[in-house]
Amino acid sequence: MKAYKLLIISTILLLCCTTLAAQNESGYLQEINTCLLQNDCRKAQIWYDAYKNLTGKTDAAIEKRIADCKGNTQTTVKSPATTRHPAQPEMVTVQGGTFWMGCSNEQGSDCESDERPLHSVTLSDFSIAKYEVTQKQWQLIMGTTVRQQRDKANTSWAIYGEGDNYPMYYVSWEETQEFISRLNAATGKTYRLPTEAEWEYAARGGNKSQGYKYSGSHSANAVAWYHENSGSTNHPVGTKLPNELGIYDMSGSVWEWCFDWYGAYPASPQTNPKGATSGSSRVIRGGSWFNFALYVRVPARSGISPGFRDYNLGFRLASSSK
Repeated sequence: MKAYKLLIISTILLLCCTTLAAQNESGYLQEINTCLLQNDCRKAQIWYDAYKNLTGKTDAAIEKRIADCKGNTQTTVKSPATTRHPAQPEMVTVQGGTFWMGCSNEQGSDCESDERPLHSVTLSDFSIAKYEVTQKQWQLIMGTTVRQQRDKANTSWAIYGEGDNYPMYYVSWEETQEFISRLNAATGKTYRLPTEAEWEYAARGGNKSQGYKYSGSHSANAVAWYHENSGSTNHPVGTKLPNELGIYDMSGSVWEWCFDWYGAYPASPQTNPKGATSGSSRVIRGGSWFNFALYVRVPARSGISPGFRDYNLGFRLASSSK
């Protein structure tokens, strides 16, 4: 027993670098309390074991505090706290693959000239947002409301859907880049706009594609807010059916900015294309609540000046990392 006590005292002296004054009862209690305040459960236990052996006493209150300290430490180790920025989008992983981009067979006679030639595209894995960027997400990062964005264009223009879960619109391509820069700085992530090829592949359902005319269905009404069912206004995101990958509103709702310059398609196979090397317009995809069904088909495309903003033009985010 004497050797055991000496071993404990030696350990305490080594770990805590205390003075001989701590050998009295009040000194031990003080050291236990200090260790517990520092959340050092192991040293608190060592001091308490020494206290019991040298004084022959026990203390239920101290035992409970040590037990609580160990419990809290174990919880922290098992479930470390994580912080998610409220503006971060919910992302869907899209497994890469090869697909035919442009006017494919399911489109029948509805294709436009800029959807040709049909060409093979191979993409690497990427992630894309399940929903379009909402007004709440935009305001959290940029500090402006949809009305303030509207005022940048024309104060007399109307608001077509307003609320936290409505898609953001009246946003230029240039402003999407500022939003992305600020969001990445706030989250440590690497969000970006999808390339046009990524956008179409995701809209088609990736490697789970069922060959639908619209994103997730042969019925525009099932998956899209568009001219025939929108009541001439926008609607909250995610209120129509998703496509094969669980992504919402890639047909209808608001047009979505893509990364690429708008230009003619190549005829040759492409791998991870990023569109034309230059231009005056950026690609927009998906159609909107204002458009007829022809423009909410998966291959439908258009281009618009990167400084332009409109009542039915928004965006969603992508990332090269999973």
